[in-house]
Amino acid sequence: MLENKRSAAPLLLAGLAAFAYYKYSKMTPEKKNDLKEKGKDLLDKYVPQPLKKFFKKGENAREQFV
Repeated sequence: MLENKRSAAPLLLAGLAAFAYYKYSKMTPEKKNDLKEKGKDLLDKYVPQPLKKFFKKGENAREQFV
């Protein structure tokens, strides 16, 4: 009986992503820059240093992590 029931989570996530993209595309450039700065601040506060090095752009950063 469980095979016939489908979760609504993937559809909900897709809808949420589409709505977020729509709202972001309607923002002014000033608000977009403000949002990017807030995101960078969150990353600086809460992401551990080894992960920052791993996701840093460039192949050398990934080689140093491993």
